[in-house]
Formats: sequence, structure tokens, C-alpha cells
Amino acid sequence: TSAYPREPVPLKELRDATATHPRYFFAVDPDASQLLAMLLKLINAKKAIEIGVFTGYSLLTTALAIPNSGKIIAIDVNRETYEIGLPFIQKADVEHKIKFIQSPALLILNELLQDEENEGSFDFAFVDADKNNYWNYHEKLMKLVRPGGLLIYANTLWGGTVCWPEEAVPEGKRERRKDVMEFNRLISADHHIELVLASIVDGLSICRWIF
Repeated sequence: TSAYPREPVPLKELRDATATHPRYFFAVDPDASQLLAMLLKLINAKKAIEIGVFTGYSLLTTALAIPNSGKIIAIDVNRETYEIGLPFIQKADVEHKIKFIQSPALLILNELLQDEENEGSFDFAFVDADKNNYWNYHEKLMKLVRPGGLLIYANTLWGGTVCWPEEAVPEGKRERRKDVMEFNRLISADHHIELVLASIVDGLSICRWIF
């Protein structure tokens, strides 16, 4: 009654195009997308970084929410899935805001940090990628995102399994569950951030850089 009727047309078209992909469930859902868009607008974000793009639903969300002069660095190891969403990004006339880089993200983050001008220059970061590297990403993004900026991590409930007894967790989810639980433990102890774990979708850890 609220999320789907308010979904922008370009995002609905991209969601429909993604629905036939075998890993369609990787995409951010409309309710989470609308939360991201609101947060971007609340902090007046102009420069963002996204790790893990898939077909680009969250990327297009960000591109639509930031000003016309805004910029997004989007990093993913798979350009093929990004190409699925590219026509919808182009149709929405926001491709000029996006710099897509096909690469392991840590390499690019390290490259960005080699230039001191990049430190504290980003307003917003969204991470939906390899869970075993979440803390590594966090350490580097905390240098790239400005104080008062937001860092958001997806899937931090890992299907709810983070609060299940281990023997109840399907074998295929156990290794990444441990990675997610360790990341949750580490950011919970990070005194540089304010933290909210939203139970929306599969868990969004919303971090505000306070100092």
C-alpha cells in the first residue's frame, strides 16, 4: 500500500527486468530503496560510493536521489549484471552521475586513499557485497566518508540466522553467517559511529560517522 505505489517508474522497470535473473533476490527491495533515498536527501548527499552493484537497483536509487551534479563511484567484479540495468540508468538520464568500475572493491578503495583529497570527501556509502570483507570495507570507508556521513551495510541479519542456534542454520549459510556476526560485533563496538540495525528486508546496518 505504500512502497510499490511510490516506486519510481525507472526503478520498477529495472526491477521487472531483474526478476528473470537467477539471482534476482540480490537486488534491493523497493521499501529499502525508498529508505535509502530518504536518507540521501536528509543528509543532502552529493558524492556516494557503492560496493556491490548487481543490476543497479540501489545504484539507480542513489542516482535519482542526489543532485544532477552528484557523483557515484560504483564498484563490482561483474560488469555483465550491471549491463542489465544500464539501459534503465540511461533512460532515467542519470548515467553521467555514475562511474562504474569493474574490480575487487578493496583495490579501488586503496587507490582512492592514495589521494589525500579523497579522504572525507564522500557523503554516503552503501555496501552489499562479499560479507567476509565488510569490516575491511568499513575501515577504509571510514576514511573516505565525511563526519556526519552515512555508511549502510546490507544483509546484516543474514536471513534471520544471526539469532538462530548454529545447528538450525542450513549448511550453505553457516560460513557467511559467521562473517556477518563478526562484522555486527565489530561495528557494535565502534565508538566512531552511531548505529541502527533496521530489520527491513534482510537487515540494514545504518552507521552515522560522528567523529
